[in-house]
Amino acid sequence: MEDFDSLVSTTWLAEHLEERDLRVLDVRGYVKKTDLGDGRQRAEYLPAHEEYEEAHIPGSLYVDWTADITDPDDPVPVQIAPPERFADLMSSLGVGEDTRVVACDHTGGQFATRLWWALVYYGHDAVAVLDGGWRKWVSEGRPVTGEVPRVEPARFVPRPRPEWRRSAEEVLEASRGGRAVILDARDEGQYTGAVRRGRRGGHIPGARNLHSESLFDPGSGTFLSQEELRERVRRAGVPEEKDAEVVAYCNGGVAATVPLFVLHRLGYRNLSNYDGSWNEWGEREDLPAEP
Repeated sequence: MEDFDSLVSTTWLAEHLEERDLRVLDVRGYVKKTDLGDGRQRAEYLPAHEEYEEAHIPGSLYVDWTADITDPDDPVPVQIAPPERFADLMSSLGVGEDTRVVACDHTGGQFATRLWWALVYYGHDAVAVLDGGWRKWVSEGRPVTGEVPRVEPARFVPRPRPEWRRSAEEVLEASRGGRAVILDARDEGQYTGAVRRGRRGGHIPGARNLHSESLFDPGSGTFLSQEELRERVRRAGVPEEKDAEVVAYCNGGVAATVPLFVLHRLGYRNLSNYDGSWNEWGEREDLPAEP
């Protein structure tokens, strides 16, 4: 198997689409935000399965980010599925030990990087994000279909890497000790507490704000250049040392995977996702918050 870059272009995918060891997973979805007034906001997590059924990249299979790769028994929304559940899904999608996976959402954004993180967390490194995603693919006039492919099941063996996922207690220790850079991937309004979801607003003490959407080109939807990304993470307080510890969070551990993906591509090695994020932290009065 050739070296597999974690970010692939639409051109690359078009050239490799027919290869038997390649599986495209369509993880399109939405976070629908509703303004409730007085700085309050409600978020609804939605899949885009109907869009997939209408048209998708030939050979791709759909993954519902709200249900398929989450833990239905966890009281915190959209937490990563336990090993057996995740393995059963990947096996049914034909993802095995030697399968290369390309994750595709509307733009190559937070849902694609969430699936990238989930696979890496479970020990599968041959996974990439489609830069620009579905919208770029369609804008270039590339082929689409409504036909759902039939694939042979494979055997996916989960090998969890606990260092890639942090608990609230571990993040609290990192916040108090100052040993790690904590990145808040939400927008500035949520970071400052001007906008809040749930019980409390604000952010984890000591956290720096690096909005996930600031890492994409607003025109094309593709990631910014490596040089621009380096500048953005430096301004957010991430040091140059590639072994620096960085913990990212957002509301549900999804947008947080965007800066983690960027840092991974920049060569950082000590990265983790606070999966519970503000959906957990903001509801727990025993955990400190600051504006």
